[in-house]
Amino acid sequence: MSQETASVRASQPRVVSSVEKKNGTLDISALVLIAILLAAGAVLKLTVGSLLASMGMKPNFIIAMYCLAIILVRPKVGQAVIVGLLAGVLCQIPMLNATPLLNIPSELLGALACGLLIKVPMNIGGKLDLNPLATTFVSTLISGGVFAALSICINVVSTGGDIFVAFAAYAAIVLGTATFNAVIVQILVVPLRKVLKK
Repeated sequence: MSQETASVRASQPRVVSSVEKKNGTLDISALVLIAILLAAGAVLKLTVGSLLASMGMKPNFIIAMYCLAIILVRPKVGQAVIVGLLAGVLCQIPMLNATPLLNIPSELLGALACGLLIKVPMNIGGKLDLNPLATTFVSTLISGGVFAALSICINVVSTGGDIFVAFAAYAAIVLGTATFNAVIVQILVVPLRKVLKK
């Protein structure tokens, strides 16, 4: 390597290392954002969620908030799984969950799906990014589907209940929740990206 080439390389900015740092690690601001969104999801589920549940709707704001956190922070897949695990543990608070422990595998798998799907480009016309909508919808379907399957096994199969009736009831709830979460996240992600410069 010539001395001239070495000096040129030395003078060039290390763009790759800064990108690796941004996409590879979660800094303090990212961790704080995740914590705030998970806490907001818990509060919303206790307040607004309880109100909507009395009217027949059952939104899960915790799923929406961890999907929003993963979409904004864009962690590695393993880190996304940890976010889901934290969300599942948060759901173990008695007021947030009627069936203990089921949220741990369901939120873990939902966050895993979210961590994988954020890498899929879904731009329309180069302006409208539908990735948050699709990612949150699919992640909620997976999380809700796992929760429903486990709940049916524990509460219906073991008691000899009608599996098809239970499945139909859960399917309606999961689809409604997935649609609600997807719309909420798609609406929130644009202004939050501007504020956070993500």
